[in-house]
Amino acid sequence: MDISVLDIDLLKIVEKRNELQSLDYEDLKYDDVEEELHDLEDDFVESYGDPLEEVLQDVHDKLCPDTDVLLPIAYLAKKYIAIGPQKNGSEGYDVAMNEGVPVILDEYPNHASRIVMVPNPPRLILQVVPDQRFQVWPETPAKKD
Repeated sequence: MDISVLDIDLLKIVEKRNELQSLDYEDLKYDDVEEELHDLEDDFVESYGDPLEEVLQDVHDKLCPDTDVLLPIAYLAKKYIAIGPQKNGSEGYDVAMNEGVPVILDEYPNHASRIVMVPNPPRLILQVVPDQRFQVWPETPAKKD
């Protein structure tokens, strides 16, 4: 899996999701943007579904073995927060703590926890409410994101 190409495709979905979130349902462009988003998501799953599902399975096995692995697009936020240009010149993004797939963690049994995919660079973030965040893929030394 080419991470740089995955990031480009992921950024396209993120930008389209944000565009859709900015439109009212009655907006004449809404249906077209929604269809474009679905096409991007379908292409993403076709291109990266199997390798990302392996990554997600590894993450789940280590952190939340009692939670089922979903399709990779389920781990995308509904809305991303632009945080400014990154080293590569493209927009960086963050997400709210309520974004991502809910997971059950043995380590934090009384906390709402979620795994979310964030672009630029592509990574999986474990969010433990109220304020703990850890990058869980690609693996890095334990540190707050």
